Amino acid sequence: MARPLVTEAMGLLDQIVVEIHTAMDRLRKGDPGDLKDGVRVIRDLRAALQIVFEERAKVAKLKEDGGRGGGDRALDLDAARVEIGRRLARLRDAGDG
Repeated sequence: MARPLVTEAMGLLDQIVVEIHTAMDRLRKGDPGDLKDGVRVIRDLRAALQIVFEERAKVAKLKEDGGRGGGDRALDLDAARVEIGRRLARLRDAGDG
């Protein structure tokens, strides 16, 4: 089941990259369209592109791991539940004071 999701995610990331590049090219050519602040938009587009690259790296890591979630590391739901309960108790105690 992980394979189709990975394939779909990679396809979506590819589409996002194309859209980001298209928007950046339009801004470079002086056609901001509806956009008022071109510099801000370019910065935001670059940040979005960086996020896409990071997500691609995560997807590649998932492919390498075969969808196992990082090799030896297993999700310990009981430990997570205890930790969440502990933190909620601290927040309740802090709110009472």
